[in-house]
Amino acid sequence: MTIEDIRADFAMLDDWEDRYRYVIELGRALPPLPAELKTDANKVRGCASQVWLATKRSGNPDDPKPSDKLEMQGMSDAHIVQGLIALLFIIYEGKTLDEILKTDAEGIFASLGLKEHLTPQRSNGLASMMKRIRSDASEMLAA
Repeated sequence: MTIEDIRADFAMLDDWEDRYRYVIELGRALPPLPAELKTDANKVRGCASQVWLATKRSGNPDDPKPSDKLEMQGMSDAHIVQGLIALLFIIYEGKTLDEILKTDAEGIFASLGLKEHLTPQRSNGLASMMKRIRSDASEMLAA
């Protein structure tokens, strides 16, 4: 699934209740986060709900030329936030670390109309998740 698929699906849904349900369904489709990744280091600060994001470079860590892609796993105890995590993963999926840093995820959420339909707490949490993914990508590029 791509962000273009999401845009097309949103266009077919007439009201925000249906769009919220759609986002929640996206979150339900995420694989469960393994218990060992629910650590303090993976916890995202600034979210009203409990959120964990685990990232790593894709591929073999012993490879002399590491991958420039990011693998992401995550979960939240709030259904809508779980869906926002799924949307973030769709936005960043398949992108290089450099492309992740250049991607305007906030602008994508605004173009979907989601930004204006989230509570201030959810918006702050979303910003924290985006910041965390960008920070992880930046650290991996610098390594």
